[in-house]
Amino acid sequence: MIMRTTARLFFAAVLSLGLLAGCATTGDDTASAAAQAIADAKAANAEVAAMGFEWRDTGDIIKQAEQALDDGNSEEALDLANQALAQAEDAKRQAEAEKQKALDRASIDESMAAGAGVANDSYTVVRGDNLWNISGKSSIYGDPYQWPLIYKANRSQIKDPDLILPGQNFDIDRNASSSEIDAAINHARTRGAWSVGDVEQSDLDFLAR
Repeated sequence: MIMRTTARLFFAAVLSLGLLAGCATTGDDTASAAAQAIADAKAANAEVAAMGFEWRDTGDIIKQAEQALDDGNSEEALDLANQALAQAEDAKRQAEAEKQKALDRASIDESMAAGAGVANDSYTVVRGDNLWNISGKSSIYGDPYQWPLIYKANRSQIKDPDLILPGQNFDIDRNASSSEIDAAINHARTRGAWSVGDVEQSDLDFLAR
């Protein structure tokens, strides 16, 4: 009986040590994954920053991830790092899309100069529209990053640029100066993620210029 009891206690002790070792290994693995994700996010963000397409919040999220890792919150650090990495990858896709849009816009300008295209001075919103895709239409600006021009020209009926409604009729500004176009593109690039219902302070600052 004593031998059986001793054997059981020994087995329980070994099992407990195994579980503790497993937990430690899992924690180390998470910390290692978080550190790697942070490194990946920093590299990806540096790449898009060099292209001029860094999102406003990505750098701050990376810093939060680093702080969480320093504090021993590996899971939080991993989540934040993955979020930052996803933003950087989205920014890179935007950069690539912008490059293609520039090529398309040049082609559109050539066509319009030859009388092959018709530029619209107004646009009626349909279901599924947003300022980004309206601005990107060849009959509007052929460049989604110029959407702030539509926002500014129609400020009286656009309260939140993230929320427009079917049936709204927008004026399309055809007389914007090159500096106004550059300011609109810069605002679109640095504004941050779309968020319905929350009016960005940066949007209000853009209108005030």
